[in-house]
Amino acid sequence: MCIGIPMQISRLEPGHALCEGRGQQRRINTALVERVTPGDWVLVFIDSAQELLSPERAQEINATLDLMEAALQGEAHDLSVGFALPSAMSQADMAALCGAPALN
Repeated sequence: MCIGIPMQISRLEPGHALCEGRGQQRRINTALVERVTPGDWVLVFIDSAQELLSPERAQEINATLDLMEAALQGEAHDLSVGFALPSAMSQADMAALCGAPALN
């Protein structure tokens, strides 16, 4: 299973960027995302940026990953997360989350 990690771009190189996220620093490939700048958030899979993220979406993903880590370590955790899980979203919200055109 592959899990995307939100990472913030700290420096650009041709076709690549140095990023930080979740206590890691990585050099990633940026060929699959449009123009990025330092400070942007991207979703990284196997050292490749797959999607440009808003800071809010990066925070949501990090909160979900924190819950997963806590559960895997058997730690107590607060399930009252500050965002709607996909199972609680409307069809229009799910379409927007997935990048689909707005539903009428």
